[in-house]
Amino acid sequence: MNLQTLTKIETKEQYDAVRNRVDKLIEEATEKGVLESDVDNEYVREIGRLGILGARYEKEHIQFKHLKIREKSPLIKNIEDTMYAKDLKQKDVAELIGINEPTLSQIMCGKRPISMRIAKRLYHSLQIDPKLIVEYA
Repeated sequence: MNLQTLTKIETKEQYDAVRNRVDKLIEEATEKGVLESDVDNEYVREIGRLGILGARYEKEHIQFKHLKIREKSPLIKNIEDTMYAKDLKQKDVAELIGINEPTLSQIMCGKRPISMRIAKRLYHSLQIDPKLIVEYA
């Protein structure tokens, strides 16, 4: 199979061959030290070309069911906006509302619910809209 003239991946076999070729090109380029973001060479161009062909095939033929993209709740978005506006890091917010940083991180990622105690502290410490807290906590 001549991958140099390939303009569209039509089969799973072609897709697998392209993936293997990209892996080999990356390995070769890494060994030679020519794989850098600001370098334009035959390796970078070919890896890019094959990557685009692979991405097009994946978009058309492969569904990644294991990927779950969670939409952030309006409450979490509001907390993030407030953090940005007040130039606060998660560490700062965690300290303000009296919880540890990992707990806040879990809340921000949607892995942990917001308790009433934390909701009250969000309101008092960050002036988060109580309607958002009631609706989305």
